[in-house]
Amino acid sequence: MLKERQSSFLFGGNAPYVEEQYELYLADPNAVTAEWRTWFDALRDTPAIDGSDRDDQPHAPVISSFVDLAKRTPRAVVAASNEAGSEPDKQANKQPNKQANKEAADALGLARKQVAVQTLIAAFRMIGTRVADLDPLAWTPPRSYAELTPAYYGLTAADMSTTFSTADTFLFEDDATLKDIVAALEQTYTGTLGAEFMHLADAQQRRWWQLRLESSRATPSLQAAEKLRLLERLSAAEGLEKHLHARYVGQTRFSLEGGESLIVLLDELVRYGASKKLRALVMGMAHRGRLNVLVNVVGKPLRALFDEFDGKDAEKLTAGDVKYHKGFASSVETDAGPVEVTLAFNPSHLEVVNPVVQGMARAKADLAGSADGDDVLPVEIHGDAAMSGQGVVMETLSLSYTRGHGTGGTVHVVVNNQIGFTTSDPRDTRSSFYTTDVAKMIEAPILHVNGDDPEAVAMAARLALDYRSTFKRSVVIDLVCFRKYGHQEQDTPAITQPLMYRSIASHPGVRTRYANRLIQQGVLTADEAQRYVSTRRELLERAHETVGSYASPLHEEAGRRSRSAAQTGPARHLVPSADDLRGLAQRISTVPADLTLHPLVRKMMNGRQEMASGKRQLDWGMGEHLAFASLLVAGISIRLSGQDSARGTFNHRHAVLHDQTRINRPDGVYVPLDHIGATQGRFTVTNSILSEAAVLAFEYGYSTVNRNALVIWEAQFGDFANGAQVVIDQFIAAGAAKWAQHSGLTLFLPHGQEGQGPEHASARLERYLQLSAQNNMRVAEPTTPAQQFHLLLMQARASERRPLVVMTPKSLLRHPEATSTFDELSHGEFREVLPDTQIDASRATDVERVIVTSGKVYFELLAHRRSAGMTDTPIIRVEQLYPFPAQQLAAELARYPNLKSVVWCQEQARNQGAWSFVEPLLREILPAGTTLLYAGPDACASTAPGSHAAHVATQSALVSRAFTG
Repeated sequence: MLKERQSSFLFGGNAPYVEEQYELYLADPNAVTAEWRTWFDALRDTPAIDGSDRDDQPHAPVISSFVDLAKRTPRAVVAASNEAGSEPDKQANKQPNKQANKEAADALGLARKQVAVQTLIAAFRMIGTRVADLDPLAWTPPRSYAELTPAYYGLTAADMSTTFSTADTFLFEDDATLKDIVAALEQTYTGTLGAEFMHLADAQQRRWWQLRLESSRATPSLQAAEKLRLLERLSAAEGLEKHLHARYVGQTRFSLEGGESLIVLLDELVRYGASKKLRALVMGMAHRGRLNVLVNVVGKPLRALFDEFDGKDAEKLTAGDVKYHKGFASSVETDAGPVEVTLAFNPSHLEVVNPVVQGMARAKADLAGSADGDDVLPVEIHGDAAMSGQGVVMETLSLSYTRGHGTGGTVHVVVNNQIGFTTSDPRDTRSSFYTTDVAKMIEAPILHVNGDDPEAVAMAARLALDYRSTFKRSVVIDLVCFRKYGHQEQDTPAITQPLMYRSIASHPGVRTRYANRLIQQGVLTADEAQRYVSTRRELLERAHETVGSYASPLHEEAGRRSRSAAQTGPARHLVPSADDLRGLAQRISTVPADLTLHPLVRKMMNGRQEMASGKRQLDWGMGEHLAFASLLVAGISIRLSGQDSARGTFNHRHAVLHDQTRINRPDGVYVPLDHIGATQGRFTVTNSILSEAAVLAFEYGYSTVNRNALVIWEAQFGDFANGAQVVIDQFIAAGAAKWAQHSGLTLFLPHGQEGQGPEHASARLERYLQLSAQNNMRVAEPTTPAQQFHLLLMQARASERRPLVVMTPKSLLRHPEATSTFDELSHGEFREVLPDTQIDASRATDVERVIVTSGKVYFELLAHRRSAGMTDTPIIRVEQLYPFPAQQLAAELARYPNLKSVVWCQEQARNQGAWSFVEPLLREILPAGTTLLYAGPDACASTAPGSHAAHVATQSALVSRAFTG
């Protein structure tokens, strides 16, 4: 601990007087004496480190600097100033104290220089990284910044031997000469490890970084055994890449060569993390270096990797994926205990895995009952161009400290190849100075480290973990390295990057450089250094001869679930009895007497109480709540997130009740579903940030880990999911086929033509049906609360885990006929097809036309049939569109022996909705001699008309055509 400085004469009782004088000066410079005015002018005239005018800066730092830096001021200055500042009549009668004025002038000059020194120190802290030794290639001319030179602040060569206060630093225990201060600053802030932390608003955090960096001069101190570990990891990383390059010529692998220090960094996160009680680490990364990370960090067996190169994959998946998209999981043994290390699967959409990783980490923490997620570390490994170019990065960063999606801080690692992609030009790459500048939006400290200095890389990893452990916040490590080959190994990057690749060609490699450094230090001999290379080479060669099982535990578990599902089929969901449901209804509709509700919410809760007592039938919100309650009392957790999900976009849910007075509850809310049973599952409902891609991907990741939870993402409107199409295409629809990664995620997508214009009219049902194949997910459009109730119970309790896409209604939330009874909930089950029970079965022979439909247009068809007095046209609802219930629907059609035509009616345009999907399936089950007809709008580029009148006309026409067209 650095010793405390003694207080100067401007501290204690004098400090208020100084501040008073400064406030007078700010109001009118002539209101203070010439001595004080000169001093304050010096303070304000000192240039800011960014070159801006200090008049634009807050005054508080100036006061603070003045009071802090005045420690060296002689007592005479205060005495003279106090005397000069006495009453005017006394001042006029006193003779000038020449000696005091001289001392004051000397002190003012020294103070001004002290301020200059402090500003120089601040400049190094702020922008020192811009001249740091970060580039292993040194292929571009070094930049120079005048703000980092003493001369910029009026300090001369004569001042270099002058002693100044270092009270505001951790550079020295005592005062030091300017020469020593500058040398210490350069070593701390312009070496191979540079840090950006001055943008942090929290002074305690800034002070933490100053202490850790300045007290160590940002220089690691490692034992010989630790250094040898770094060399071994570099040898493993380089050895694998060279082996693959020589043995599998021409095969794409996205080599890590040039960035081998990534393995050092990740290895340090695992091992040092274990010493800080880390029990799980979840990583996500794109292609570059992925195979190396899989083997040398996560623990994927070499033979498993070689089999993939040889085309002898052990996994037999529906589709499979390329080797550099795959994930793996294992338990890594460290001196401090085992750490579960997972690398998440990732498609070619580079950064989209980031929120998936966050969801997986949150789920692991929740399952372990971790209060802050401190023992589970998410690690996002970014590309340099992708970090600043991909919007999902910003969206995921925005989740960092939110209640529903926070994970206790993430370590972000940028593998900075300084090239982005092969043909990129620095003038086109980004608009920020650093690729990492986007992380400043969440005030994440950023460590820039030279990949050619493995010890600095290891120090960066430790600093990141210590900071995250202390403050529960994210940190970024910018690993500056290079890419030896092109984007793919067959590429020739020198075509567009001749200077960079001329430098790369002469680079010996980080392993060689570090080995030579250790030889010079006497840590090992040249022969011992070479032995690391030969040992790794022998290990790689032997791996080709090994046999045996090497599936990832992650894959083994997925395989067991798949086999179980294939053997047992869907589980029969256990439905509470009618009496139990009534009891649950009473609990979720009863609120504390001291809870003051908004009148509209009170009216809604009164309605739920009437439903609970049997006075009214159950509406959609009550049916959904009863589904949640039924699962919670069974010990199954519910996790629901989306924009406005707690209230519900259409005010139908109100899962969270807000106390309008907030007198009796500090948080001001009451959640009925939290109070239904002593051993209930956890109910979590989160109003998410205004993001679709990141939040949906987060929930997908969460659902792959926590398998005892019904995880739901709700779009504010169904078409909002358009912004997350990559997540839907690459993960939700295809994850099981590509990676055997199973998810039970449920999507609620409000859907239906309501005459409100083209936006939000359609959840794009057609897209999900187009993605449906190989039993990969379930797509449903329920029309009653009972159907929604049973659908959710079935989803939560099914042995076969697959995503569920629900086209949820808007107008049906309060439709008088879209209701259900307790008996329909307790005795029923989800029915893929709902027959028309209002048609007299004895008149089935009279039926020549049947209308088949899906969704809320059913109720419009029903109303038209009533108003037209028709009694011989059944309306059959298809409640589940995929897997298509062909057998059930065929059985319904077979009930009408004289059937002449089957009409598919939909309110979406012909090229949208379900028509293109169901047409061939309907033709396969049509009774002989029956014609298939379409009743709906013509093909359209938009999803709905913009005019309400046009909507009414369109709906009327399609409903009428369904009966007569």
